[in-house]
Amino acid sequence: MHFKTTVISLLAAITIAVKGETHTVHFVNNCGHGTPTLIQGPNVLSTGADFTSNGPLISAIAYLQTGACGFNGEGCTLIEMTLVNPTTPGSGSSADISLIPPHAFSVTSGFGYFNGCDGAGADCTSPSCPTAFFEPDDTHVQVACQTNNVDLAVTFCD
Repeated sequence: MHFKTTVISLLAAITIAVKGETHTVHFVNNCGHGTPTLIQGPNVLSTGADFTSNGPLISAIAYLQTGACGFNGEGCTLIEMTLVNPTTPGSGSSADISLIPPHAFSVTSGFGYFNGCDGAGADCTSPSCPTAFFEPDDTHVQVACQTNNVDLAVTFCD
């Protein structure tokens, strides 16, 4: 009986370990033009398809490439994100909208968490939206989530 309990416990631990950390970024483009773009450093991670990170997604950006945006979203509305499982209180995921120059309002843009922190997010519907960074110290507009394996939906022209 002890052997059977040990084997079941071991299999449960392996199953939990294999699952690991994942985060998905999902795009909705209601604009009728442009290409949703997800960038991390010098890498294009997605041009509209869902992107799943097997582990943390650190310092990624998203924008609607309309032909007027630079590689890092210059000239366009920018969604910034870090999706990571929290290891201590306050160390989890964070997302925001940035209009800090050289970024500028281009299309209505927003984001929302799902599979955790449902309903938390932000929308920017005009060049003066109160939910966006305009200066680097506008940290009150960041939207945090302290849920493991949370996902993010990014919507354009909603």
